Amino acid sequence: MPLWVLMTSLVTAVVIFLLGERRQRARTAMNLGGALAKLALVAVMLFGVWAGHDFHFRWAVIPGGPDIVLHADALAMLFISLSALLWLLTTVYAIGYLEGQPHRCRFFGFFSLCVAATMGIATAGNLFTFFIFYELLTLSTWPLVVHKGTHAALRGGAVYLRYTLGAGLLLLPGIIGFYLLTGLQSFQPGGVVGEVVPEQALALTVFFWMMALGIGVKAALVPLHGWLPTAMVAPAPVSALLHAVAVVKAGAFGIVRLVQDLYGVSVVAELGVGVPLALLASFTILYGSWRALAQDDIKRRLAFSTVSQVSYITLGVAVAGPVAAVGGLVHLVHQGLMKITLFFCAGNVAETLGVHSIRDLDGTGRRMPLTMAAFTLGAFGMIGAPPLAGFVSKWHLGIGMVEAGMPAFIAVLVASTLLNAAYFLPVLHRIWFRPPPDQWPNERDLGPGETHGWLLWPTLTTAAMALGAGLLAGMPFSPLDWVSLIIERDYGLVPQP
Repeated sequence: MPLWVLMTSLVTAVVIFLLGERRQRARTAMNLGGALAKLALVAVMLFGVWAGHDFHFRWAVIPGGPDIVLHADALAMLFISLSALLWLLTTVYAIGYLEGQPHRCRFFGFFSLCVAATMGIATAGNLFTFFIFYELLTLSTWPLVVHKGTHAALRGGAVYLRYTLGAGLLLLPGIIGFYLLTGLQSFQPGGVVGEVVPEQALALTVFFWMMALGIGVKAALVPLHGWLPTAMVAPAPVSALLHAVAVVKAGAFGIVRLVQDLYGVSVVAELGVGVPLALLASFTILYGSWRALAQDDIKRRLAFSTVSQVSYITLGVAVAGPVAAVGGLVHLVHQGLMKITLFFCAGNVAETLGVHSIRDLDGTGRRMPLTMAAFTLGAFGMIGAPPLAGFVSKWHLGIGMVEAGMPAFIAVLVASTLLNAAYFLPVLHRIWFRPPPDQWPNERDLGPGETHGWLLWPTLTTAAMALGAGLLAGMPFSPLDWVSLIIERDYGLVPQP
């Protein structure tokens, strides 16, 4: 089953490349068919994992060497479910966004390859498999970043490659060193290191930081975040993919695997690397929020917001308490829902009105009320206003910090929330309370409604999901319920916020 889930997007990519540019209807059918097939398989696996079934695939690449291992545990299913659902919605959005534009075959082909790599990262059962798909994700997303072919796009793609390929120069030696030292590379709930031998402590610490920083590039940890704002020259569907579904989420997910399932929380604490990792995440949270204040371009402001928000995940697992871990892991889903909504909204106003700057958003709520209502929900969710999904994440993080004996980190949450409000509330004031201009920068007629239906409906769907994830957090199979299942079943901990 993990292989089939991966193959749905891989086969979709191959077929799209073979179809060519002109066969638009066949390409659309293949895109949607592949996404729906993946979602159906993921639903079957989700219920299977909940019922206690094991989904596993192993392929011996080299006799006696490392194997390709795909394993769908409860943690993997959290990431897989998010990616599969948002792939479908982003595909619908991208079909409407790219209508009439060139190179759609190339775009959707690499788009599907990107999702295949993401599925490989999510289900990777060992470091070898993780590294292969981690690098494939870099190579498959670069053509999407440079899709427009402009000088700015090519420059953004070059910066993206320098950062992400450079990450491999840290990650690969760390993986090899860890394997040679311990003879281990599999992921296992609670970690595989076991008891730390004193003479191995220094080497284990060095390899931890090599892997953490190598993965941290995609997680946009400061100072490894520089590629993310630069990559915002990509089309809006790509920005949504980078921030909510694939790249930064793959980085954050890798940090979770490293801390929880490779080293283990107890070994991380014994080596003394947990608190420095939490401090690095805290600095990233505050730095990203601070830089967002100064950005006038909508997508760049959202990009620095992502730098900040994704580090909540790292902070949650680094604090090393069950409730904080719940807050961090559930934010992997919650941030994805909120941030993809915000990027969809940014793409809607750019395509419909030609608006790219915050100073030009005056009165857009009157012209595009549904899109801007979705933006408002996403913004308040990022601030952490109840009952939205962001509040659920921050509540568990705060309670978890007290539980773990690290209440000082609550100051980071408070400061970040105030900064979130400072860079979102003035935008909302412009949208709803300032009069619109006499003429928009480049208004286009995209349909009978406020914009093209293929752009509007995915936006409203993700906004509703972000609201529902908060309102229905206590319901079975909600993101919070599933993350609580992960912590209780896989790590033997009972979170009690």
